[in-house]
Amino acid sequence: MTETNNELTPLHTLNPLNRFSDRVEDYVKYRPSYPTAAIDKILENLTPSTQLVAADIGAGTGISSRLLASRGVKVIAIEPNAEMRNAGIRDATSLVEWQDGTAENTNLPDASVNLITCFQAFHWFTPEPTLAEFRRILKPSGKLAVVWNNRDNNDEFTAEYSKIVRAASKNHPAESRMKSTEPLTKTAYFKNFCEYDFGYQQELDLTGLIGRAMSVSYLPCEGTDYEQVISNLNDLYQQFKNKKGFVYMTYSTSLHLGEVN
Repeated sequence: MTETNNELTPLHTLNPLNRFSDRVEDYVKYRPSYPTAAIDKILENLTPSTQLVAADIGAGTGISSRLLASRGVKVIAIEPNAEMRNAGIRDATSLVEWQDGTAENTNLPDASVNLITCFQAFHWFTPEPTLAEFRRILKPSGKLAVVWNNRDNNDEFTAEYSKIVRAASKNHPAESRMKSTEPLTKTAYFKNFCEYDFGYQQELDLTGLIGRAMSVSYLPCEGTDYEQVISNLNDLYQQFKNKKGFVYMTYSTSLHLGEVN
């Protein structure tokens, strides 16, 4: 599919269901996790974790689903991409149930979950039908948590990495709109959204740094453009590695937590 660099292009029109199919193994190995404090905040003031049912929408390979399950939450992981879903099933815990479905059509019953989470995925969803679907499947006291790991470009290494990604992706629309909160502030289905920010770092060796970049769906994975990305990442690693051979990607993890209206 030919992608456009038009800043107004909705991300949900850029093949969100299949775009990660060739990135699964890098995604499994090299995508960052999320800070403990963010999970604490999501579960704060809810029913005891062991009594909660959460729908993790756009669950990918299950990074966030496993974090919730580790707290005793029963998680229904909704992921439309078969390759990503199968990777999640491979590493699943007993509290995570995997299902095929989309944000716009989860196939879950009405008022069936206490919590909906979207980690690093909401920007790929079609906003209006998605939020209507979320309202339908949430119980009246339910909460919606939308989370992004945003690269913190106040950190010098992270800023230089971001420059490489932007150049290699030819300023892909997702680079400027990875965190897409406007639908949350305008929706009639949810209210009282609060934003919380948490610091987080990902430790990477050279293989991890390259794998982290290659998990991004809009970066080249072959040809001269790919070779240039690898060369640039090698140079970046050599410049910033510490004595143990690690570099550190710095994130500001943004949590948007709202209630059913």
